[in-house]
Amino acid sequence: MNYDTARKLLVSQTITTEENSDALLMRMKQGKPPVPGQITSILLALKVVFEALKDAPSLDRELIFALYQLGIKTQQLYVAGRKAGVDWPPLLKEDLIRISLATESIFSDVWQTPPSGGFGGG
Repeated sequence: MNYDTARKLLVSQTITTEENSDALLMRMKQGKPPVPGQITSILLALKVVFEALKDAPSLDRELIFALYQLGIKTQQLYVAGRKAGVDWPPLLKEDLIRISLATESIFSDVWQTPPSGGFGGG
């Protein structure tokens, strides 16, 4: 996967329209889990973007907004879904933390890894 493909994938995962019903944000807003392989593709794309933008002096606004939504909005939707009784897949919380750390990595220019020992209950 190259940078352009990775960037397009990340942005597309945050577009919440009927035509883009499989976008991660759209699925989570509807209380649906990610499609198989979706989180893996997002994490790979985030790593590609991180490597491509390492030491970049600035980021474009559309990409920044997509990273924000993937890193923050997905976690907000997860919590809202739990409160509404959505039975999310068992590892989704940890996957969303990985996404959040990867987006943070792009902003900080230092690759973040999840702390060892698990993430606690939830």
